Amino acid sequence: MNNMTLYVSRDSPVHRVDPMTKLLFVFISITSTYILSDHLAVLGILLFTFFILLIGKVFKSILPVIGVSFLLIASIIIVQGFFHPDRATVLFEIGPIAIYKEGFLIAFLITLRVVNMVAAFGVLILTTKPDDLVEALLQKGLSPKFGYVLLSVLQIIPQMVALTGKITDAQRARGMETEGGIWMRFKSFLPLLGPVVLNSLTETRERSIALEIRGFNAKGNRTFLYERKNYRYSVPFRIALIAFFLAVIAWRVIS
Repeated sequence: MNNMTLYVSRDSPVHRVDPMTKLLFVFISITSTYILSDHLAVLGILLFTFFILLIGKVFKSILPVIGVSFLLIASIIIVQGFFHPDRATVLFEIGPIAIYKEGFLIAFLITLRVVNMVAAFGVLILTTKPDDLVEALLQKGLSPKFGYVLLSVLQIIPQMVALTGKITDAQRARGMETEGGIWMRFKSFLPLLGPVVLNSLTETRERSIALEIRGFNAKGNRTFLYERKNYRYSVPFRIALIAFFLAVIAWRVIS
């Protein structure tokens, strides 16, 4: 993480692609998996998204996020595999409990879609600086207020992690036990909630005052400090993405 963001600094072709092209990729990648219902086709899109992460040298960074999502995935497999209304064919049994093929196939398709969604957003978030993304959207006409909200959302998790680390170090310096078993860690976590929440509210207030001082609500045309260079392959990439999306729609209509 750099500057309290999820952005991972790497020298890769994916990092050099402009934010709007990557945003289009995220939309088409996610939408296509929900248009298609063929497992192999959805798996192919997921593998291509993984390939983009590998090219961007950020594949390892997305693995913890995918790991967290497996709690949701496990619940999907349990609910669909055990209780799907069209269950008829037993796929395998775990003791007295049977997993049915019909429910498992649906759960597998949903799993592919969820993992692809996480990976596609990873392509955008991990390889794009939040400032560049928001600035590109503002140049396309996005309201500055929505841009500020988006930037805050992108930064809130790293900021909370950094703030929690600082407060934990301060509490440890005062003699509070923060290491040990699960119960000890749980007891040490509760006293952190108050300072973390209060400091977050204080930082939000200070940021809003700073924005007002800098004329955030001023009317008139806005200028940008940095001129972004146009990525020379943006147009071909966007045409290829749109052509793929149209092909997906046509395949869905015909099949």
